[in-house]
Amino acid sequence: MTDHFESSPSRSSSEQRDLLPMDPQLKDIQPGSGIVIHLEQAWGRVRRCWLSVFRQGYVRRMAACRKGEFNPCPHPVLDPRDLKFHQNQGGYYWDPADDPFTWRDGLPFTRVGLAELLLMGGGFFAAAAAFGVWAVSAVGTTQIVAALLAVAAGVVGILVAWFFRDPNRVIPTESGVVVSPADGRIVDIEQLDHDDFVGGPAVKIGIFLSIFNVHINRSPIAGRVIGLKYRPGKYLNALRPESARENERLSVLLESLEPPYRGMVIRQITGAIARRIVCWVKPGDKLGAGEQFGMIKLGSRTELVLPREASLEIRTKLGDKVKAGTSILACYSASGESN
Repeated sequence: MTDHFESSPSRSSSEQRDLLPMDPQLKDIQPGSGIVIHLEQAWGRVRRCWLSVFRQGYVRRMAACRKGEFNPCPHPVLDPRDLKFHQNQGGYYWDPADDPFTWRDGLPFTRVGLAELLLMGGGFFAAAAAFGVWAVSAVGTTQIVAALLAVAAGVVGILVAWFFRDPNRVIPTESGVVVSPADGRIVDIEQLDHDDFVGGPAVKIGIFLSIFNVHINRSPIAGRVIGLKYRPGKYLNALRPESARENERLSVLLESLEPPYRGMVIRQITGAIARRIVCWVKPGDKLGAGEQFGMIKLGSRTELVLPREASLEIRTKLGDKVKAGTSILACYSASGESN
């Protein structure tokens, strides 16, 4: 089963694509839902109630500096936190200078994973502490078991924190380069006779992300988001080739900002453990090369489809380990413009 997009075989290299309407299935940035998102939404209701009663001055100040023409959320928007799950719907926003929570973007962890980090990581660290206290007071075999459980819980807590890390990346500035949209290992390089969105022959590059990789997705080029396509599906092991066809996925359709306006597709694909795709962009958004646009939580697969042209040079091979925004997967020479 493949994605189908309206192709434009007669489009010239000087014509930009029309924006597609937002996929109606994408009501928020995490279409697969999940326990943690429901807990965050419940906490949001409690927080808004508290702010409305006890922080009315703060609510008025936030309303005074809020921008945008409509509320994209199914609930009142009192401050920027209320927009977290609906930032891909347009509408209200705050300038960074007016947002008291922009400091969270400076943390070494991805902002969309802070709740999981707190609940999952914090839970395992709390369990490690509890087992540690038990080990100190226990004796004999019980003490050994408690100590082992404390170490195991601590290790899992560290792995959770490691998974949601957000390291700084130095983005290549070389003209024509296409950087990796994900961390991981190259497991597939396939020549395609035709891709509907690209509008001709293409190359598909598949990247497998283990639980030890950074799972933040980045734009391979400076481009404009033309559309998004979401498809529910299975949760097969992301190493299996059929996972790319059958698993849940979200496709970001991207067009380069300058002629020949190359079209590219980035697919976020779930895995056996990773079942939560996050994507916060919308049609019309512009992304810089290497800019973050989403993530897949806990092990997955990312695919990049790019035009196959005479000027294209693939700079990666099967088995290579790549980093999002840093590793160069391909390059188009300066003279290679499509017709």
